[in-house]
Amino acid sequence: MANEVVDHGRRRFLTAATAVVGGVGIVAAAVPFLKSWEPSARAKAAGAPVIADISKIELGQKVDFAWRGLPVFVVNRTPEQLAILPSLDPRLSDPNSTVDQQPDYIKGPDRSIKPEWLVMVGICTHLGCVPEMWPAIKPEPFDPDWKGGFFCPCHKSRYDLSGRVFKGVPAPKNMVIPPYNFADETHIQIGVDPKGAG
Repeated sequence: MANEVVDHGRRRFLTAATAVVGGVGIVAAAVPFLKSWEPSARAKAAGAPVIADISKIELGQKVDFAWRGLPVFVVNRTPEQLAILPSLDPRLSDPNSTVDQQPDYIKGPDRSIKPEWLVMVGICTHLGCVPEMWPAIKPEPFDPDWKGGFFCPCHKSRYDLSGRVFKGVPAPKNMVIPPYNFADETHIQIGVDPKGAG
């Protein structure tokens, strides 16, 4: 026994192999543990905040995100679309958004924190259909004087590009603006008011 030669190469290999297997085991145990910190699907459906990456939304484009099981439209409005909004007031049921369909910090015809970004729950206030965005300023079969906005195919309710409802349609109210804030220049956090608001 005392005369046995120690194979240092083999010892280094076994030590390294044990360290690698141990490291893999730690990572394998840590991943589910860290994943458990994320909100569950049930928590998200109950209202956990959602982060929306707006960095790739082009001018004039709408992208949908899910929050509380609802579609949330995020629209990057053009300067031309924003300029038209005040001119639509005479055609709207609630142009000043007096009915409580938005947080207190949402004011004006653009109904947004930053005028170019519309963040809105994409559900018609009539019977809950999802309206389609018709952004072009051109006559449409449902409105010969169309200036862009949202059209609900279910019962023909119409909204402008701020989600304000037109007069004479089945929908009784403007579409809902959820609580939200800008986490940074390229991300919107849906479901949380800005700091100091709400």
